[in-house]
Amino acid sequence: MHTPEDELRAIISSATPSLLGASEAEVTTRIRPDAWSPKEIIGHLIDSAANNHRRFVEAQFTDDLLFPGYDQDGWVSAQGYQDLAWSDLVTLWSLYNLHLASVMAAMPASVRHEPRARHALHAISWEKVPEHEPATLDYMLSDYVGHLKHHLKQVYREIGRGYTPDAATHE
Repeated sequence: MHTPEDELRAIISSATPSLLGASEAEVTTRIRPDAWSPKEIIGHLIDSAANNHRRFVEAQFTDDLLFPGYDQDGWVSAQGYQDLAWSDLVTLWSLYNLHLASVMAAMPASVRHEPRARHALHAISWEKVPEHEPATLDYMLSDYVGHLKHHLKQVYREIGRGYTPDAATHE
């Protein structure tokens, strides 16, 4: 059985060299005027890592999983990811996610798998959990990895690469 942290490490290990091989033209192009470029998608994944980092740590010390959302488009726009160096973005994304994998691995199983009656996963998670159903921190970790894979697939489609995050984890 693969844990979310194992899957995250495998994805980062496989994706980082491939992403670094993309050209500036590939990563700055938007497929639609209202869509994020690959640079902005990786920036969004950095923002997601930052927001979830705090959630993952705080959830270990609370009886619930109540966390606010954030303005994703606003964060991407405010940070100017489109104008930053691709190699810097990929490196930050990679290192931040390796750190999150370590945070995940350090969590006690009892805390990770404890059902929480009160949560915000109906509003903030990628794959929603109905508000009336209990949720676990472990679900949040898996959902984070699923969200990351979803956006990496977008990046790879836009830069014309055949790699998919599933190949890294043998799914």
